[in-house]
Amino acid sequence: MPAKWTPESWRSHPIRQVPAYRDAAALAAVEQKLGSFPPLVFAGEARALKSRLADVANGRGFLLQGGDCAESFAEFSANNIRDTFKVFLQMTVVLMYAGGLPVVKVGRMAGQFAKPRSADTETIDGVTLPAYRGDIINGIEFEPGAREPDPQRMMQVYSQSASTLNLLRAFARGGYADLHRVHGWTQGFVANSPAAERFSDIANRITEALTFMEACGIRSDQTPQVSEAEFFTSHEALLLPYEQALTRVDSTSGDWYDCSAHMIWIGERTRQPDGAHIEFCRGVRNPIGMKVGPTLEGDELIRLIDLLNPENEPGRLTLISRMGHDKIGERLPALVRRVAREGRKVVWSCDPMHGNTVKSNTGYKTRPFDRILAEVRGFMAVHRAEGTHAGGVHFEMTGQNVTECIGGAQEVTESALADRYHTHCDPRLNATQSLELAFLIAEELKAARTATEGRGDAAAAD
Repeated sequence: MPAKWTPESWRSHPIRQVPAYRDAAALAAVEQKLGSFPPLVFAGEARALKSRLADVANGRGFLLQGGDCAESFAEFSANNIRDTFKVFLQMTVVLMYAGGLPVVKVGRMAGQFAKPRSADTETIDGVTLPAYRGDIINGIEFEPGAREPDPQRMMQVYSQSASTLNLLRAFARGGYADLHRVHGWTQGFVANSPAAERFSDIANRITEALTFMEACGIRSDQTPQVSEAEFFTSHEALLLPYEQALTRVDSTSGDWYDCSAHMIWIGERTRQPDGAHIEFCRGVRNPIGMKVGPTLEGDELIRLIDLLNPENEPGRLTLISRMGHDKIGERLPALVRRVAREGRKVVWSCDPMHGNTVKSNTGYKTRPFDRILAEVRGFMAVHRAEGTHAGGVHFEMTGQNVTECIGGAQEVTESALADRYHTHCDPRLNATQSLELAFLIAEELKAARTATEGRGDAAAAD
């Protein structure tokens, strides 16, 4: 049996991807101050998300999770937050309309500031400095002062996350997400994209349906499902001093919750069963995600599932596959089959971004749109073949008009990457590519729904 858990028990376990802070006293002071601050999210909200994810685990919903690769201090603005939220609303409408399932919306927002790195240092022109690990730890500028890990950055992350959450709650509940505004969600550059006409068609149908509902006496001011949106936040729980500082006991249940986000996840580089990140996450009651890459074997996966979800609660654990378009058909089926055979209740989600990163001829990291789509289709095909539920997708995306991923209907080329390559870390889908991908996923969901209904009709006939 695992040893007794406490919020600081991770400190006695081996840890990876940790910055080397020079001033331990300064780090301790920041942790203590953060520990006295109000929570960013509340236990009841995290329980609500777990309930929605339980529906997904049982085949009655779909998870849409996405946002920045790494949030930054420089790109923080109300417009950027609004535009990313707007893309979520558009994608949700497309997925719900075709898939016929509720969509659980979880942003990589209000806390996604830390990034794992493949090396501790970076060398340019013979100069070696610590690697950039996200704005919560150090600066992206390649100079010694910026690259020195600074615990005070955690204070700015807390402040920016609180502001982001405040704005997201206002958008979600203050009328902006009302389905009557569905035509107004098409932002400038998306309006001229090939996906805009298809979205407009869906928007027209929704408007007609709302008019019919109102004629029946069902008004949006009396129906929160029409006038509001549920929106949750998530990030990778990488910098554990920050996560521990925002961990609180829920006064209603006596359970511990990481109140930095509604959902946290464990990355591919930090999912060691005896490691500090698994130890921390197993003790908090938030919904937990875990990345599942092509090297993970079935025995270790079951061990990790049982560490993170020993009570086998639906909605507690989301497995986020990130295999690569060329490996998913080979590596994922055995894992899905093993989890189903062992009776473990999980949400299966697909991250088609991280296994499909390449370096362009112009020197930029990028992700080809056709490979992203191929991995999603492979993920859906595996679950259809295994008779399990393809529960969601996990994207790195933005509402900005960036040129970071090549391809798509707008045909972003390698030579165009330099035009608007703004990411602080990995390449993101822009709003047009995200909406286009939503339509393509919707086609897969519709096909899966049709197949399920066909099996049900055949069983009834027998």
